[in-house]
Amino acid sequence: MILAAAQTKPKRGNIASNLLDHYRLVELAAQNGVQLIAFPEMSITGYERENAMDLAFAEDDYRIDHLKDLATDYNIIIIAGAPILIENQLFIGEFIISPNDSVSIYTKQFLHEGEDDFFQSSFDNNPVITIEDQNISFAICADIDNPNHPENASKNNADIYIASIFFSPNGIPSAYRDLQNYAQKHKMNVLMSNFSGESWGSPSAGQSAFWNNKGELIGQMNESDSGLLLVEKQNDSWLTKVIID
Repeated sequence: MILAAAQTKPKRGNIASNLLDHYRLVELAAQNGVQLIAFPEMSITGYERENAMDLAFAEDDYRIDHLKDLATDYNIIIIAGAPILIENQLFIGEFIISPNDSVSIYTKQFLHEGEDDFFQSSFDNNPVITIEDQNISFAICADIDNPNHPENASKNNADIYIASIFFSPNGIPSAYRDLQNYAQKHKMNVLMSNFSGESWGSPSAGQSAFWNNKGELIGQMNESDSGLLLVEKQNDSWLTKVIID
């Protein structure tokens, strides 16, 4: 099994440019045998609050059609984030795009302070997918601040916990501490994807990372590069590799 965390530098509100970044990194991942690639929080638009409604995606938005084509062509699962409108309510969500032309949606469950002025939270959209007998569950940013979230993932028999985040340099130490603790406590492998460039007018910390189910930090990117963190499962161990874009 080979997974990838994409670390990107979004252009604020420039959906077309950000999608081109997604296409390029998906193709790079596929060239390296990746079966699933996860992008950061609201990766297609960059993190937004006040402008999120103007940038929002529909559940069946045509703008993800090429990502669907890439998923099928390369037999890869793509996790791409955006503000998503569901029944006229706005959520921080991500599209889970599978090779069989199916798309499921995960919506952020625990909002950061101030996000509830613009977004709803929901526990209704919480898919679990399986690759090679490994159950994979998802989290978006502030979800990882609430220990109930990974605990619920563990109760759903998650083997791998994938967090798509937008954390600043000030916040990344707590993210590392919490994700390491969750990996160790719940015996889950944890993959985290963060921006490396500014979003919402604020710096991001990069440092996308992977912890095994013993809580050991196996691989990470630096704070400034864009590219991929590859993680490959070989028997009971994991190998990692960084590819700079």
